Amino acid sequence: MANLTVKYLGLELKSPFLVSSCGLTRTMRGIRQCAAAGASAVVLESLFEEQIDSELGVGSAARASSEEIAIHPEAADYLNELGKTYAPHSYLELIQQARSELDIPVIASVNCVSARWWSDYARQIEAAGADALELNIALMPRQVDHEAAGLESRIYDIIKGVRDQVSLPITVKIGPYFTSLPRVIAGITAAGANGVVLFNRFYQLDIDPEAEELVGGYQFSSEHEIYLPLRWVSILAPQVNCDISASTGVHSGLAGAKMILAGANVVQVASVLYTRKVKHLTTMIEEFDAWMERRGYSTVAEARGHLMQSQTYNPEALERLQYIKALTGAG
Repeated sequence: MANLTVKYLGLELKSPFLVSSCGLTRTMRGIRQCAAAGASAVVLESLFEEQIDSELGVGSAARASSEEIAIHPEAADYLNELGKTYAPHSYLELIQQARSELDIPVIASVNCVSARWWSDYARQIEAAGADALELNIALMPRQVDHEAAGLESRIYDIIKGVRDQVSLPITVKIGPYFTSLPRVIAGITAAGANGVVLFNRFYQLDIDPEAEELVGGYQFSSEHEIYLPLRWVSILAPQVNCDISASTGVHSGLAGAKMILAGANVVQVASVLYTRKVKHLTTMIEEFDAWMERRGYSTVAEARGHLMQSQTYNPEALERLQYIKALTGAG
């Protein structure tokens, strides 16, 4: 058996396979299942900024007047109820319990759109015993007056506000919608983050044509969605000075191997644990280990980045070549 241990955010992990923020990591029952299946760390289900607002009595009108995002009245009512049942103080208790029971790192996650509350709440998360903090910064440009520089500055401000308050390792989960992703990640690192998660999978939207109303789309990723993060991992790994966690589309051990070869430090899984049950994580790790043995790698470090961008490997040029072949029917 190969040595599967890796380092991520300065933490020693027994394998590159983490369970990402999802409903499975909302409760101790789900967290225990993930740990039993072999998860090397768990990212707790994200606590939303709106839940903190709800607990503190900040209404949607106050938010709209003081911040960049407004909340639909129906959403505000939902979040108020959510805040009562899954409030910030309960989240801290979950961190404490998970940390006391598990022998794997516990990474807290907060989903934020502004710099409010998080710097103070981050201190409480650190005090509760979290091993690291994942900032899920779900900013998506939707209006013509949303300028790139302004959106990017909001991301940096959130990170700086948290970094000023805690010594915890910080990783930032973002989406792919940036003009210059390498520059944004360089800015994220400069603001104080130790890692990035590629990528945040935004809410999937659908329309019911009979009812003529918006409905939720299919929420689970497919194995075919791996190609976007795979492309960016291979491009970014040799350029950025931070750890990379690959997320979305990792449904097998071989998919994890692809990400490691491209330069990721670790991979995060969630959707496949719903579609194929949590125990599938054990199969994924075994499959990855068997691949390591076949390829002659004794450690993950030997495999990591083996196909990264270098003088002999240029993802952009190779992608262009494959694109030409696909369109011309050659090769």
